[in-house]
Amino acid sequence: MLSDLEIAQQAQMRPIVEVAEEIGILREELELYGDYKAKVKLELLDRLAGVPDGKLILVTAITPTPLGEGKTVTNIGLAQAMRHIGKNVIVTLREPSMGPTFGIKGGACGGGHAQVVPMEDINLHFTGDIHAVGAATNLLAAMIGGSLWHKNPLNIDPYSISWNRVIDMNDVALRSVVVGLGGKRGGVPRETQFDITVASEVMAILALTSGLQDIRERLGRIQVAFDTDGNPVTAEDLKAAGAMTVLMKDAIKPNLVQALDGKAAFVHAGPFANIAVGTNSILADKIALKLADYVTTEAGFGADCGAEKFLDIKCRVGNMQPSAVVIVATVRALQLHGGAFTFRPGTKPPQEEFEKENVQAVIDGAPNLVKHIENIKGFGLPVIVAINRFPTDTDAEVAAIGEAAEAAGADAAVETNVWAQGGAGGVELAEAVVAACERESDFKFLYPLEASIKEKIETISTRIYGADGCDFSPIAERKIKQFEEQGLGNLPICMAKTHLSLSHDPNLKGRPTGFTVPIEDIRPSAGAGFLYPICGAISTMPGLPTRPAAVDVDIDDEGKTVGLF
Repeated sequence: MLSDLEIAQQAQMRPIVEVAEEIGILREELELYGDYKAKVKLELLDRLAGVPDGKLILVTAITPTPLGEGKTVTNIGLAQAMRHIGKNVIVTLREPSMGPTFGIKGGACGGGHAQVVPMEDINLHFTGDIHAVGAATNLLAAMIGGSLWHKNPLNIDPYSISWNRVIDMNDVALRSVVVGLGGKRGGVPRETQFDITVASEVMAILALTSGLQDIRERLGRIQVAFDTDGNPVTAEDLKAAGAMTVLMKDAIKPNLVQALDGKAAFVHAGPFANIAVGTNSILADKIALKLADYVTTEAGFGADCGAEKFLDIKCRVGNMQPSAVVIVATVRALQLHGGAFTFRPGTKPPQEEFEKENVQAVIDGAPNLVKHIENIKGFGLPVIVAINRFPTDTDAEVAAIGEAAEAAGADAAVETNVWAQGGAGGVELAEAVVAACERESDFKFLYPLEASIKEKIETISTRIYGADGCDFSPIAERKIKQFEEQGLGNLPICMAKTHLSLSHDPNLKGRPTGFTVPIEDIRPSAGAGFLYPICGAISTMPGLPTRPAAVDVDIDDEGKTVGLF
């Protein structure tokens, strides 16, 4: 069996100029990055302003397991399948972070015969967007340090600084650091930390911006600290926002690549939905919606993480709404949620468990899927469950998922095999999605922006996670009062919590009940336009597993990349 990388390397890619021309992008609207990648100039949106939008389809998933449920595979495969039945479709994806690429989770280009290419380029440096995000973030951090060193003219309280440096790599040693050592020549000593680049506020701004002037304004609004009188200090106060914008002016242009069927795909911004927004850029979706009748997109991790943020944050900011939502589920993931076995990241999957039929374990784990269906139905949207079938799954196990999904109110539950067959393996899903897009929906947000900060956090915790309530730490209580006094109380909420459970505790599988969500802290993301509660023991800098994926990556005698998935 060929690996994902081998399949991708055998692809006969079309010149990206041809791919662009086919969907209506002019050559002068492209900035080429070689033969197979390009950035699309935002002037395209001006030219297409009068063109009606296509229909937006969101692909999400049940609570993920270390086994991988195949959400990105399904998203790409769905677009390929819809083209297989004659529909005009573009897929939009999030950019991969090199942290999970060299860690454990893997890349973000799909897999098997449902991939976007050139896979190696996209999973590594791509067009430099994430590097630009890191440079802009670290420039602001450097200017904070410089201001402190040069007699602190803004009277910044060093203990209030909330702006962290970033690196796009899993590096546990950077979770807590001390900077400014070395005496007078080394700056002002203080404790701080690094975040992974894709979880930074600048990445969130990239995902949510509407254009160059908007990103300039958003970067200026970033709050980095408070002064000694308790007033917020911003990037504009530090006179850093202009230079940050210059570093981001190319990164805001969406990236055009192609799927394995040679058709257009946009890959731009937004991974890590457990500790960030976790969606691709509004700009990529806006362009795709002008160029196609249907756009399939994704939101990170389970529906409690990425989909909730997509619907409550991205859809508000971008003035958009999906016509249908696809929830990806697998037999093996529901068996894990049902308690049939345990599996720790970095260990060998329990293949013997997959090879024996266990319908009861699927039934026992199905409440997790049911909760996600109920949550999406609560937004007033049609729901289709995509059962990503593996070779060891039995008909009875697959049927058990379908029965549970339909009993919970899903509009359809269909089996898919796009990893092995590409678009041909997702025809039934494509037909179900097209049918769902024709149904009337009653889309509504989970909470009004006018609700208090506490009310919004509690609404997400109780209605989406199934908690009994929230426990706010003294720090969180103080921050809530502070933010409401600043006028930030009407911002939406971007929760940072584990992706491995509906709750805040990664050990609680299935559909947990009887728990309270601890709100340890709340950070301001005034530039991105949301508040950022920290739920329990969550880190914004992941660590590497015992055996990281990086150990398998190398160059062969011909200079070709090997071992990358």
